[in-house]
Amino acid sequence: MFKNALLLAALMLPATFATAHEYTVGELQIAHPWSQELPPNAPNVAAYFVVHNNGKTADTLLSVDSPISDDAQLHEHVHKDGLMKMQQVQSVEVPANGELKFAPGAYHVMLMQPKDRSLLADGKRFPLTLHFEKAGNITVEVAVQKNAPEGAVHSH
Repeated sequence: MFKNALLLAALMLPATFATAHEYTVGELQIAHPWSQELPPNAPNVAAYFVVHNNGKTADTLLSVDSPISDDAQLHEHVHKDGLMKMQQVQSVEVPANGELKFAPGAYHVMLMQPKDRSLLADGKRFPLTLHFEKAGNITVEVAVQKNAPEGAVHSH
């Protein structure tokens, strides 16, 4: 009986990790990549996630790409001249033993002119590949959601 319980537990482990919606490459862990459902009139869509760096050295996110767009960019929101502006950045550092949040009002990935808008509906997923300087490349599945997940950070 105990062996059967162990076998069942071992078989369920992959399913448990699959629903966690987290990815690991080297010392980096990418948690819950998500995007909001694309409104009909929006030309671009943003993707968000949190990168946890469990290592003793910083790493750098150099670029991103996705088959749903020919132009995926790293962006940040900045407060300039009394206004919030969005601007493209060339790379983003992930601090050692720290985290980097990609969230509404903060860093985010912009997917310009998505090719297949049907992939950007609630409940769908699309691939996004993150290119890190030290940890290398990792492809994550971005979950498209009607509403922002609970706890999504909105910085001002």
